[in-house]
Amino acid sequence: MCSMSYLQVTWTDPATQARGYLVIDRLVRGVSSGGLRMRAGCTLDEVRGLAEGMTAKEALNYDPEASYVPLGGAKGGIDFDPYDPRAKEVLTAYLFAMSPYIERFWTMGEDLGLRQSTIDEVIEKIGLQSSIQAVYPLLDDEQKARRRLADAFDVTVDGVSLDELVGGYGVAEAALAGIERLNLRKPTAMIQGFGSMGGATARYLAQAGVKIVGLADVHGVVANPDGLDVETLLLSRDSHGGIDRSKLRETDVQLDRDKWLDVEADVLVPAATSYAINEDNAHRVKARLIVEAANMPVTKEAEERINALIIPDVVANSATNSWWWWTLFGDIEATAESAFAKISTNMRRLVAKIVDAPSPRQAAAQIAADAVQEIAQRF
Repeated sequence: MCSMSYLQVTWTDPATQARGYLVIDRLVRGVSSGGLRMRAGCTLDEVRGLAEGMTAKEALNYDPEASYVPLGGAKGGIDFDPYDPRAKEVLTAYLFAMSPYIERFWTMGEDLGLRQSTIDEVIEKIGLQSSIQAVYPLLDDEQKARRRLADAFDVTVDGVSLDELVGGYGVAEAALAGIERLNLRKPTAMIQGFGSMGGATARYLAQAGVKIVGLADVHGVVANPDGLDVETLLLSRDSHGGIDRSKLRETDVQLDRDKWLDVEADVLVPAATSYAINEDNAHRVKARLIVEAANMPVTKEAEERINALIIPDVVANSATNSWWWWTLFGDIEATAESAFAKISTNMRRLVAKIVDAPSPRQAAAQIAADAVQEIAQRF
């Protein structure tokens, strides 16, 4: 992989003094890929690690027979509270400052604290074509490709748009592969985070028969050992993944936000912030399987203390990113059926390659490094 980033940019908002960052870890065919997050406390080190992870995440889905060739990795981050009423103004200023990179080098989309619809609104406002316009020169037929992706974004599945489901569907498939590997019977799951990734993960695990016994959002934890009504909560959440407490049943329990590791479950899905499981709380982890839906949710120190199978983020949450490119480059059709079939096949293949290794994380890193080398030799 890369030992040094290709580019690092630090930005300060003149109005609020909020700091923002962009790290391009690697360029492939002149382009990089990675989302933009907004959270109070975001750091350059965090964004650098995420960008490096994006290089691996792209490379893991390399298929020499496909039209899509994985891009380099990148990431953007803004140190600001997304709930602050000035958040959109800060986002607008950041994207305007980064527009030269978005135009030519950085394809970006939603991440923690931001919705794609908000990014698209701001991108149009500042006069850019698209948040992924840097990749357009690589397309054989730009108009046809853009139409195909737009059609895919118009697809909804049971009240939720396809673009908000593909990432979590991939996490759910990774979790189910892990459940099968561990032979967990009547498995239960706790999911920390109920945005696009966590919400879809909960939906598809529940549909597969996994009992969702706990969900956590920014306001706290809701739990029920007999299982939560995931679908009702999913369809009534707010734009930040907040759970509507008025939709809870009488048997559902509300807990403080720091109690999410106290919920007994076989499967733990951290789907919110980075570093959520660290050396201070690792001793509270009871799950036998951890599936990293968020980026970098388990620190290295915590992982050394946890006795559980961990399916790393570069594998588990790679479906969102790949779905965009599979669709744009024409490797799948603009339908939910085509997307889910491709995601399931790829996720099961990747998990099978790493699940029996002494360190699934290191095994995934090696697969990615080999792919990066092959791509570099080819291009």
